[in-house]
Amino acid sequence: MAGPEIITLIDDLRDESAELDALVAGLPPGRWALGTPAAGWTVAHQIAHLAWTDRAALAAARDPDEFRAMLTHAREAPFGFVDEGAERGAAQPPEVLLDEWRRGREELRRVLPALPAGVRMPWFGPPMSVGGVASGRLMETWAHGQDVADALGVRRAPTARLRHVARIGVRTRDFAYAVHRLAPPAGEFRVELTAPGGGEVWAYGPEDAAERVTGPALDFCLLATQRVHRADTALVAEGAEAERWLGIAQAFAGPPGAGRDPAPDGAARTGAAPGECP
Repeated sequence: MAGPEIITLIDDLRDESAELDALVAGLPPGRWALGTPAAGWTVAHQIAHLAWTDRAALAAARDPDEFRAMLTHAREAPFGFVDEGAERGAAQPPEVLLDEWRRGREELRRVLPALPAGVRMPWFGPPMSVGGVASGRLMETWAHGQDVADALGVRRAPTARLRHVARIGVRTRDFAYAVHRLAPPAGEFRVELTAPGGGEVWAYGPEDAAERVTGPALDFCLLATQRVHRADTALVAEGAEAERWLGIAQAFAGPPGAGRDPAPDGAARTGAAPGECP
């Protein structure tokens, strides 16, 4: 059974999902077809992708045969299986898609804490712990929620749940180098991120590291999930490798992402204090 840290993480995933649900629940059907910053993906595609990935996590947790079939397809179509899943889900009526996403994420919330302590779940990369799966789902929900918010013209207020996204962003440093066929630096970096509200600093790595990254946690999370261009952040890099990392940071699995173009007006998209979501 899951310990208190996992329960807290799963509760944070629930709350992150609920915030995104509130953005889309009242949308008229035509608004589900709005394009998002992800090329070719509408609001419906974004929600469909989250629903599809929740199904994959459920299969990994309790149906090895189903998950093996999904993994086989992913290996046969490594550059298309994600888009295919989103396309199938987005073709459904919005109310059906929304109900599917709600049911899947609620089922996942029941299944994950009940798994034996220390279990490793199969995944599309290395096997993952329950905490790894839950934090990955939160990261994806937040990042794809950003795409939806951008499409709707909404500025979301950042929350302390970003600590899960920031942690993944830091832990995937070497992965970001690897997918760009670069050798990762031998030493750790120091990363100091100002939490939403400014009352806390989330720190990672040795205090005396020569290479350092500092700045708002929101900016770092947007950059690590490739939802903002490096030039549109307030992040400060000390050291050539730290600066290079900020140019390639990638918290999600798969080939190198294309990232975002700089904001056309030169103004940062992130904002130090975005307004509340309507």
